[in-house]
Amino acid sequence: MMRKIDLYRLVAALALGMASGTALAHGDEDHSQDAKKQTPAAVSAGGTTGVAAALQRLADGSLFVPKPVQRQLGLRTQPVRIAELAATVELNGQIIPDPETSGRVQAMFAGSVIPGPKGMPTAGRKVAKGEVLAYLRPISGAIERGNQKASLAELEAQLAIAEGKMKRFEQLEGAVPQKEIEAARIEHAALLQRRAYVRASIDSSEQLVAPATGIVSASHHLLAGQVVDAKEVLFEIVDPARLAVEALAYDVGIAKTLVSASALADQTALDLKFVGGGQQLREQALPLLFRITNPNAAVAVGQPVKVIVRIDKGVKGATVPRAALTKVGAGETAVWVHTEAERFVARRIRHQSLDAANVAILDGLHDGDRVVTVGAGLLSQVR
Repeated sequence: MMRKIDLYRLVAALALGMASGTALAHGDEDHSQDAKKQTPAAVSAGGTTGVAAALQRLADGSLFVPKPVQRQLGLRTQPVRIAELAATVELNGQIIPDPETSGRVQAMFAGSVIPGPKGMPTAGRKVAKGEVLAYLRPISGAIERGNQKASLAELEAQLAIAEGKMKRFEQLEGAVPQKEIEAARIEHAALLQRRAYVRASIDSSEQLVAPATGIVSASHHLLAGQVVDAKEVLFEIVDPARLAVEALAYDVGIAKTLVSASALADQTALDLKFVGGGQQLREQALPLLFRITNPNAAVAVGQPVKVIVRIDKGVKGATVPRAALTKVGAGETAVWVHTEAERFVARRIRHQSLDAANVAILDGLHDGDRVVTVGAGLLSQVR
């Protein structure tokens, strides 16, 4: 009997100690409304305290998140202020090489590719402007090649006759008019040039030089001896420190009202500088050119981006980081609002982009609401 009474005393002491610890953990907060809150049990069936048992979704759809769990999840909030913000327009774009610092090497005629002095260029290799990348040896059919050799043999015969004629006239200088001597010399020189051109078309190779300084962005899987057609792209040279963005604007007046621009490539924010826009529509849209100002931006040529253009019009809303947005229900966009010390409510909102890092909440929030800016996605996963 005495043993059973001691056990009851031990259980009562442990319960009193847990209650005291809970009260002291948040002594700096106002608990006058605690009696009105819906506080589900945080102890699992086995008698142990855990995150899965403490973090719960209430009947009204809100979340009960104790303070220790908030610290474990790393939740961060910030108050919002409703103010006048700059209106923005989202455009679809892609990363392109800067036209001023990039280049392309194409085959001027059908031929066979021969490695250059440093071997066959590969993607990522640094090159300097004017550097020989490879050689292009012309190719021709058997009939065409036979005609070229026949033309070369005929030129050799004509050159031999012209050379003998010129030497005879030079020996008879004084007896032969000077103009005939000069004509023989000119004829001999012209035949020498014709022979050189015909020989070049048969045996020599054309140098393929780099038109700009940068890296080989694409080599199109060229191999030594590969036969290519005329105008085929062989190498593309890009300066990775000078990249640009081309966006298509379906409102031709955007260029005149544009204030600033930024872009979002996956999760990478890019600062853009407006260069200019064309005056001819392409696919019913006006192409706009922007230069990326971020040093060493982690993007690649051809990568799609979302361009956010600020225009000189205003909208009323609250600024929040893009990371605060989350999906709830049937794919609706929402933000989590910290309404009470341990209670979070999802608010469905209407928004538009401000820049690559922030969005403007146009509807769904009130002045002073505390919005979860870090960890919103974790709260949305609670079932």
